[in-house]
Amino acid sequence: MTRTDDRDDRKEADDSGRPSGYAAARLRLLTEGERPGPPRRAALAGLTDDWLAGLFNAAAPGIKGVSLVAVGGYGRGELSPRSDLDLLLLHDGSDPTAVATLADRLWYPVWDLGLTLDHSVRTPAEARKTAGEDLKVHLGLLDARHLVGDLGLTAGLRTAVLADWRNQAPKRLPELQELCAERAERQGELRYLLEPDLKEAHGGLRDATALRAVAASWLADAPREGLADARRRLLDARDALHLVTGRATDRLALQEQDQVAAELGLLDADTLLRQVYEAAGIISYAGDVTWREVNRVLRSRAVRPRLRAMLGGGKPPVERSPLAEGVVEQDGEAVLARAARPERDPVLPLRAAAAAAQAGLPLSPHAVRRMAALARPLPTPWPAEAREQLVTLLGSGRPTVDVWEALESEGLISRLLPDWERVRCRPQRNAVHVWTVDRHLIETAVRASALTRRVSRPDLLLVAALLHDIGKGWPGDHSVAGEIIAKDVAARIGFDRADVSVLSTLVRHHLLLVDTATRRDLDDPATVHAVAEAVGTQSTLELLHALTEADALATGPAAWSSWRGSLVDDLVRRVSAVLAGDTPDEPDPGAPTAEQERLAIEAHRTGAPVLALRAQTEPAVAAEASGEPEPLGVELLIAVPDQPGVLPAVAGVLAVHRLTVRTAELRALRLPDAVDDGSVLLLDWRVAAEYGSLPQAARLRADLVRALDGTLDITGRLAERDAAYPRRRGWPAPPPRVTVAPAASHHATVIEVRAQDAPGLLFRIGAELEKAGVQVRSAHISTLGSNAVDAFYMTTVAGLPVPTEEAVSMVKAIEDALRT
Repeated sequence: MTRTDDRDDRKEADDSGRPSGYAAARLRLLTEGERPGPPRRAALAGLTDDWLAGLFNAAAPGIKGVSLVAVGGYGRGELSPRSDLDLLLLHDGSDPTAVATLADRLWYPVWDLGLTLDHSVRTPAEARKTAGEDLKVHLGLLDARHLVGDLGLTAGLRTAVLADWRNQAPKRLPELQELCAERAERQGELRYLLEPDLKEAHGGLRDATALRAVAASWLADAPREGLADARRRLLDARDALHLVTGRATDRLALQEQDQVAAELGLLDADTLLRQVYEAAGIISYAGDVTWREVNRVLRSRAVRPRLRAMLGGGKPPVERSPLAEGVVEQDGEAVLARAARPERDPVLPLRAAAAAAQAGLPLSPHAVRRMAALARPLPTPWPAEAREQLVTLLGSGRPTVDVWEALESEGLISRLLPDWERVRCRPQRNAVHVWTVDRHLIETAVRASALTRRVSRPDLLLVAALLHDIGKGWPGDHSVAGEIIAKDVAARIGFDRADVSVLSTLVRHHLLLVDTATRRDLDDPATVHAVAEAVGTQSTLELLHALTEADALATGPAAWSSWRGSLVDDLVRRVSAVLAGDTPDEPDPGAPTAEQERLAIEAHRTGAPVLALRAQTEPAVAAEASGEPEPLGVELLIAVPDQPGVLPAVAGVLAVHRLTVRTAELRALRLPDAVDDGSVLLLDWRVAAEYGSLPQAARLRADLVRALDGTLDITGRLAERDAAYPRRRGWPAPPPRVTVAPAASHHATVIEVRAQDAPGLLFRIGAELEKAGVQVRSAHISTLGSNAVDAFYMTTVAGLPVPTEEAVSMVKAIEDALRT
């Protein structure tokens, strides 16, 4: 290690006089004295205090109306080996000449010792005036600490400066926030940089100081959990950096990271960076929460006088709008409902996170803290709702990042996904990567959310995006290690065996397409057959193609280009051609169950719809103390005499009653010959209430009868509700995509609809199909997280496939209707 500051101090220590005494003591302290960390910083500050006090008393014995004040970092008693000395010589203005002489006798010994000095000489009035004009000066004075001289003069300035800060907070805090934002834009995010600036980058020491200033305003306060320790870790790293380089630097350069790690007693540079990133993440998240609260308070103060006048001086009511079961919006945040019981609802953290991200709202830190303290672990495997909420969270686009970080701030992510701990804050020493491993995984999910219309299983795409680099926390090939971890995670969160196999294949081969396309001869048949053998199926190829693009886009600007994209597209086309011959024929629908046949016969005989609600249960997820299973959605069986308008009627009634359709199947069922010649439409759907309880079956049936005979205005009812409770627009979802599936069936035309799930979506699709005059012979509806993936098998009235031109026109009409 090189310590040029030590050599400078030895030189000064050889000279005679008081400064050499301080220099020698300082050298001993930094090399042999107190252990590193806060004790050494405090000891160095104390040693410097005594030295400066001695200089002051020797230069002006018995002087009145003058004091020496430490400000900024020195005022906080935090001196790193090469820190500046921030000093204010405060005086009452009675003898400017004596003060000027005293200043010379203080500043020159500091300069002679080679220390950096930031100094000023002011009266209290001048100090307050300068602080009012310069925000940075005001911030430094908030940490003013008396060193020597007139204590009353210092105390008076401290009191006045603090009072000014609190009185001017509505003006100064927005200035401070803008200053922090400009610095973040200029310096970047500390927790993702390979050579971070420990002080200036976002999440660094400057931001920690800004949070102290906000707290001093009494307007808002930062989350305190872990904040002091995070700040200490950054200061420790800066101390070591100063000793290693011998310079007053805050940039942790690559070539010095191993030495800094050794100075701190850490294993290696990666361990050092991980500690720095963790600390920066805590400070960054605390800053986001604090500035949100500051802005909320300032808005409230601006609006409150007008509200009081309107309400006659009364307290304005708190507005709370429902987002999901147990989750509401309040003051621009997603918070827990008053009736929410985290201790009895282990799915609540994921449900709250998904609801917040879908609405584009931050998740309240108080809600996160409460859920972290009270929520019980999820059972293994997870219930279906937990898995769906995770997929919804991952598919919410850019808001997912902030919500995920909120869960991470209280350790909820590692509790939900223990394997996450190995990749959390893990650096990537690769110039192509711009993120740590954990942020890259979330960024990949964000990118994948924009590609969900390209795949038939967006849930598998999003989970694969989350897990594709999960093996980077283990030795060896991260794809091989990741395949094993992905199998375990996928099974734990409740995917079936087939889906677990697909996810593990995606993780194992997530680099296959881009590596093959850019490094192998695609004209060699062996290359394409090797990829086809590894991928296995057309649907897995489709998922892998989207994952490849999302992964590259989330890596950094150097990882993806139109050239790379065209090579991958070419490879996918060739592999798809090989796999096409292995695509199995569409299976015939199974025979109806006894209950389905009974309902169909009754509907045919009565000429009216017949329905049955049957609760579906899974292992208890929010059970009472008795441990009894709790319903997780309801199976809705509906039999209706074959007639036009059944699909939009049923979908519209469910939307009016705020029922979410999770899965659905519609098919025409031929009645037994012994009953009569005819057919009945059978709908087998899985539904759940958006929030609240399920409606009674009799009420659903009555509304369905009215919808079929045209006396229930579904469109009007949905429009009225949307006008009363407009949907929040958070992340802009990718546009819907409607396609004709080529050669999917010899007997019908199949269209696929991939769109953002929303109330009334299926009703709108059904209405467009009804306008087109086609017969829907079979429909397969599934909701995967926030994505609806629906397939409709249609024929003409004569029972033939829909002509190509008509099908294309119908597809465009549906897309246009869903975009509005």
